[in-house]
Amino acid sequence: MVTLVGMQANFEDALKDLIELDYDAVEAYDAAINRLENQEFKEKLNIFKADHEWHIQELTNVLKKRNIDPPSGPSTGKQWLTKGKVVLANLIGDNVILRAMISNEIDTNTAYERISLREDMWSEAKDIIRRGLEDEKRHKKWLENTVLEKSEA
Repeated sequence: MVTLVGMQANFEDALKDLIELDYDAVEAYDAAINRLENQEFKEKLNIFKADHEWHIQELTNVLKKRNIDPPSGPSTGKQWLTKGKVVLANLIGDNVILRAMISNEIDTNTAYERISLREDMWSEAKDIIRRGLEDEKRHKKWLENTVLEKSEA
């Protein structure tokens, strides 16, 4: 999935789409965790899923403080794209599931990077977006390193 999150005309819409993308990521992590065999991978992905849940909570609070209704789940349609990669990957095993999650993390990294560069970003969102981007980079790096190590073994 190639995300357009962060390219919206205004920050409010970009933030809402980012929250939906984080909801989507939570669903994808659930799908991956339920299909992985390796317990260490499951534990790590549970931590990453919790990061996405925390992003949702923090970003939701930013919208609520401005009396803006936040999204309450993933965007219908987009969620199946991300979750679908993981479901299909189940046919092949842990390594392919992790590869599918890398693809998802590329999208979340892209979204957080775009939003972090917006000139119309609200001041109360800056630290949250920065921490979210750091989390996304960490998720992607772990997934890439783990897939590389597993394929070299």
